[in-house]
Amino acid sequence: MKNYISSRMGFFTIAAIFIWLKSYIVYLIEFNLDIQNLLQHFLLILNPISSTLIFLGIALFGRGRRVGGYIIIIHSLMTLLLYANVVFYRFNSDFITLPVLTQTSNFGSLGSSIISLMTWTDIFYLLDIVILIILFRKSSQIWSLERMNLKRPVMIILAGIVVFAINLGLAEADRPQLLKRTFDRNYIVKYLGAYNFTIYDAIQNLKTSTERVLADSNDITIVQNYTDNKYAAPNEELFGVAKGKNIIKIHLESFHSFLINFELHGEEVTPFINSLVNEHGDEFTYFENFFHQTEQGKTADAELITDNSLYGLPQGSAFVTKGKNTYQALPAILKQEQGYTSAVFHGDSKSFWNRDEIYKQFGIDYFFDEAYYDMSDEQVIGYGLKDKPFFKESMPLLESLEEPFYAHMITLTHHHPYLIDEEDATIEPAETSSRSVNRYFQTARYLDEALEQFFDDLKEAGLYEDSLIFIYGDHYGISDNHLEALSEIFGEEMTSYKYAQLQRVPFLIKIPGVEGQGTIDEFTGQIDVMPTILHLLGIDAQDYILFGTDMFSEGHDDLIAFRNGDFITEDYAMIKDVFYDNRTGEELESNEELKELKRKVEHELSLSDKVLHGDLLRFYTPNKNWEPVDPSEFFYDDKQIDVDPALIDKWLENDEDNETEDELFDVGDVRHNSF
Repeated sequence: MKNYISSRMGFFTIAAIFIWLKSYIVYLIEFNLDIQNLLQHFLLILNPISSTLIFLGIALFGRGRRVGGYIIIIHSLMTLLLYANVVFYRFNSDFITLPVLTQTSNFGSLGSSIISLMTWTDIFYLLDIVILIILFRKSSQIWSLERMNLKRPVMIILAGIVVFAINLGLAEADRPQLLKRTFDRNYIVKYLGAYNFTIYDAIQNLKTSTERVLADSNDITIVQNYTDNKYAAPNEELFGVAKGKNIIKIHLESFHSFLINFELHGEEVTPFINSLVNEHGDEFTYFENFFHQTEQGKTADAELITDNSLYGLPQGSAFVTKGKNTYQALPAILKQEQGYTSAVFHGDSKSFWNRDEIYKQFGIDYFFDEAYYDMSDEQVIGYGLKDKPFFKESMPLLESLEEPFYAHMITLTHHHPYLIDEEDATIEPAETSSRSVNRYFQTARYLDEALEQFFDDLKEAGLYEDSLIFIYGDHYGISDNHLEALSEIFGEEMTSYKYAQLQRVPFLIKIPGVEGQGTIDEFTGQIDVMPTILHLLGIDAQDYILFGTDMFSEGHDDLIAFRNGDFITEDYAMIKDVFYDNRTGEELESNEELKELKRKVEHELSLSDKVLHGDLLRFYTPNKNWEPVDPSEFFYDDKQIDVDPALIDKWLENDEDNETEDELFDVGDVRHNSF
């Protein structure tokens, strides 16, 4: 036995046991895979074996002591992939896909989030590598310098393939058509393991990369027929009521709707937003059952959905992977139909999520990024500029836009890991087992205060009364890895079904000249925003390929598809393949009506994917007057717009650096001490 342990095969065996055991522990401790029966638990034990045998088996083709070096390298790479998934999952409740790995331009901005997700106990995930290195140094001196019989590594790899075949067969028995029908990566990892998922993901990406080459105009006809059938005619009373009005779109980062009217330590967390819902129903309409529909792209997905009425991709972000696609986005439509100027305001790097490229495809005229703001240390935290200076410093730019304009304001402070300076915190943190959840309420309060300040400034500028203003939440802020903390917050067990209910995010809209409807309970989602805005401006959404329907229409479709294939309606919900009565929360037996809803969701998501993967909008002309967007016409540098110095003085006269304005301001260059 001692001789075997000291041999190359013994070293291989120890390494294989280490990676198998580590994978199993990670599956149990770090991932929420919803194990429901003994077979699923057995597969959890079984699925690391196939990939371990195959990958480590490759090292055995080496000669002499090189075998040990190859084993350590492959083992380390497998550990790195596993641990990267652990850190990614802690916030996203999801697994790394190849499109995510292509988003390298984002990594620099993700530093604070990544570090906050690491714990000192993670060091244990590296101990086996240290042990292997020590063992290799002690035992490799007696190893043969010859290459081992090739039959042995071949048999090991074949054994891995056999184990995988058995694994897949048992998985298909428990979940038929596993690889064909699911959008949820948790299922793939639960049944096949993290390493096999990576292979599956690579194959899927290879498949989708060929779709654009093979696509033709017949493909878009199929999609058009579907969206034409889903189309909901506008509310006649509201059609065109906001034509020619400025549009201000306000993005609430990571904002769950449960924050509205929520009290912590006896205080309202978001008193201003509460007032818009509770006291200003004559101005605002609040959709209390509005859901985000994002996936791995998070904020970028929310932008894509609301400006295109297309779903994000099941892997990665379309902003990055489909940044060169043809789009018929809301900004371009508004410009061509009614002469709108469009602008995005964002206190971070313009290349984050590839915005500086895809915005050109959307037809966005101006992109005001960090180059336009004072990014000094005291004004920046986490992902970028704090929300209060962001809104304040955006005012001169906003007033400088040619009207009518479509302005999108993207906030940042209320973003994981919810960092906040002591002087900015006006409410005490929560008291749960999660530090990030505790801070979540403090940054929400800060965002609320920033929004109130912005509304005051809009009124002072004369932009409030006659503008269409809508406020929306982009995605969840507290992932389901924090169910324990959420249970502490709400005083009840947080199940998967209850967590799905927390995917509500705010949607409030003020339509100038139209009395608000207060709180309405229609089930809506981000996919419905674009057709709603088009109809309010008097533009018929039927001309365009849109998967949503007008929220105010009598024909509005209340079936809300989540990107993972789950869904929710007023009556029903499907969460992790379990059906529920959405009024009572009781589980339901599957029936044909529920199965049909599931099929419809899967079909709709697949059609949206076809549009993006095949770049199908290049084959579609909405109407005879449509001109395809030419991205070469757009330039996002720090001299896009001239700003009147008087506007800067007006809004920043109380700025502590105001005495240096004359020195730093240059006509024709918007950059300034505060830009």
